[in-house]
Amino acid sequence: MNRINQKLNEDKKLLSIYFTAGYPSLNDTVAVIKQLEDSGVDMIEIGLPFSDPLADGPIIQESSTKALKNGMITKKLFEQLEGIRNTVSIPLIIMGYFNPMMQYGVEDFCAKCAELGVDGLIIPDLPVAEYDAHYRTIFEKHGLINVFLITPQTSEYRIRFIDSVSNGFIYMVSSASVTGSTSGFGNTQKDYFKRIEAMNLKNPQIVGFGINNAETFTQATTTAKGAIIGSAFIKMITKEGLGGVDRFVQSIR
Repeated sequence: MNRINQKLNEDKKLLSIYFTAGYPSLNDTVAVIKQLEDSGVDMIEIGLPFSDPLADGPIIQESSTKALKNGMITKKLFEQLEGIRNTVSIPLIIMGYFNPMMQYGVEDFCAKCAELGVDGLIIPDLPVAEYDAHYRTIFEKHGLINVFLITPQTSEYRIRFIDSVSNGFIYMVSSASVTGSTSGFGNTQKDYFKRIEAMNLKNPQIVGFGINNAETFTQATTTAKGAIIGSAFIKMITKEGLGGVDRFVQSIR
């Protein structure tokens, strides 16, 4: 069973942390992963930096720009992840945009992920219909879970289609804005959370965007299986470095 599915079966609310590979320094990637697991995080999203991100807010964009300047590219990330499964056991998900994956070769990219022990991918700019028609068999061949995003504006038809082709969890974006742009949840978001819960989807949901402290983590996970923190973590590690990871994680739950 894929490590993501194993984690989703645990009787707890899950905390997933996003960070940008190659940030703050090029060779920090593995150290951040290990520190996050040691601090009790349930899943990790490794951001593969891209020059033209669609959904990333300014904090993550800045970290991606710095990581690219540091020399982070797909090949370098794969080199850094060699042997990662000798020391890390929690699910690892690469979040990135489709262009670098196409340049690498989708089949080769997926095969390399499987070889390294990567469990899934989040590709915000890969339409679900395109995935289902052209790439689903490749992902499934290599045992990779592809995670799709929904927003408050996503139609019920599209949500149910995403649910039908998914085999892990659905990334439930808390708003239609970019990452790091919200602070707390109002009635609109709470109603959205309840509406998705009432749909009784087969795949659990994990909420992202706007999670930055214990309060928002609790609000997000009232109806969802877990929550993802990205911008707040990047902001912390920019100021405090790896030494602040444990304190940050413990402050969330």
